[in-house]
Amino acid sequence: MAKSLVEETKRITAQFEYTDDDVNRGVLEFLRQMNEGLQNDGTSLSQIPTYVTGVPNGTEKGLYMAVDLGGTNFRVCSVHLNGDSTFDLTYNKVAIPKELMVAKTSKELFGFLAKQIELFLKEHHEEHFEAHQRRRKSSKAPEGYETENLFQLGFTFSFPVQQFGINKGSLIRWTKGFDIPDAIGKDVCALLQEEIDLLHLPVKVAALVNDTVGTLMARSYAAPGKTSTLIGAIFGTGTNGAYVEKITNLQKSVDGDYNKSTGEMVINTEWGSFDNQLNVLPSTPYDKKLDQDSVNPGIQIFEKRVSGMFLGEIARLAILDLYEKPTLSLFKDANSNNNDGKATSRVGEGSGLFQQWGLDSSLMSIAVGDTTPDLSSLRKELESELQIRSASVEEAQAFKDIAYAIGRRAARLSAVALGSIVIQSGRLTETKDESVDIGADGSLVEYYPSFRDMIYEAFKIIKDIGAEGADRIKIGIAKDGSGVGAALIALVAANMEEEETKDTLAALKNATAQKLAGAIPSVGASTTLA
Repeated sequence: MAKSLVEETKRITAQFEYTDDDVNRGVLEFLRQMNEGLQNDGTSLSQIPTYVTGVPNGTEKGLYMAVDLGGTNFRVCSVHLNGDSTFDLTYNKVAIPKELMVAKTSKELFGFLAKQIELFLKEHHEEHFEAHQRRRKSSKAPEGYETENLFQLGFTFSFPVQQFGINKGSLIRWTKGFDIPDAIGKDVCALLQEEIDLLHLPVKVAALVNDTVGTLMARSYAAPGKTSTLIGAIFGTGTNGAYVEKITNLQKSVDGDYNKSTGEMVINTEWGSFDNQLNVLPSTPYDKKLDQDSVNPGIQIFEKRVSGMFLGEIARLAILDLYEKPTLSLFKDANSNNNDGKATSRVGEGSGLFQQWGLDSSLMSIAVGDTTPDLSSLRKELESELQIRSASVEEAQAFKDIAYAIGRRAARLSAVALGSIVIQSGRLTETKDESVDIGADGSLVEYYPSFRDMIYEAFKIIKDIGAEGADRIKIGIAKDGSGVGAALIALVAANMEEEETKDTLAALKNATAQKLAGAIPSVGASTTLA
């Protein structure tokens, strides 16, 4: 006997069930891979040192620039930090042309980025820009640059990078649909600075920033408390997290100089690649199909189950599975008797249902958030977004149930990552009443219905957190993390450079004084300096 649409929908949603036991197994494995990454390079969780050894307290001041290459868009910002946990932000945003995401050379992409910086300066900081240009032409220095006239810029580059300084880092691999092979292994700050210099712009790339680190910094600046923010997390097009780690736990070698006095360093986990081996992560036929057809099969496995870029595709594959079953009448003419107006239910030939990436995850948000008795909002969106005409209430409910199951699994997986870091930090046990602060950004955590609630629900069943610990964890939205956070790290970098210059000058002064002291002749000695 043929199964009903309700039964078949339950069969599919059951595959996305991520149980309490699954969550706890995930936490144990995440902690294991975290510590593996702190000890060795080349692990699933890269655990990349960022050279950022302190977080803001809200009193920082100054005007800084930030740029953000986070995915499909490029943002150029200037940020005025007011010193009272507030800031003023000015920005331009432009879509990255698809051909530049797969350009033959990195110069094509980075040249485009530098041009956007030039356009921004001319539009928003023309006086500064023109004054710099005039000074440059009359300058006696061959380069024509004077440090005090430069904008310090934080470069948010949301791809896996091996950092070897606060403004140095080589690209490990592309993600999010980018694929420019000749950029792999190159210092992305140098690539951008080279193009900036060719345009003679008054800008110095002072800091390399992962968007999660920026989110952490921005949250800490805007919401200072008794204890500083622990985690910066992104749940949007992609997903990743950065957190404050004790330097004593960082066992692998860290090249380059950094300030050891705080005893801490921000670590970029690159958790999108957690458990690429599939030791504990769930894997449905739809997950396998998505991975197989992606530009990077076998990697970023966690991200492919959590982030907004992929959730819509998982949903599309699951819905398509139902649609293609000959015994079911999902979105087909046979269902027309269930429609309000006795119209015919069918899918247009050009529907995104039949195209890879054709179902945007925002449609899942609409589905889950539609509480009307007849799911009228969802049915309207199914028609406008997927050309699914005259969908019945039962059909819309099937879509909603599948969207909810996929979203809930993503939220519980997110709790595995966040909960593991909270446990690793020891903050729940080191203090008994203070909250553990997490800054989060991205469309999922901000707009997907109940996403944060589902994360908290999972926190409560994690053995080393529990209901009491979950109540102490605060997830706050960190707006403009990539802009404000990058500006804050540019400030940190500028201060570091200033301290290094002072130390160098002091050492030079000391060495000169010693040399002169040694050169003062004793009675009858030669006065010739060596």
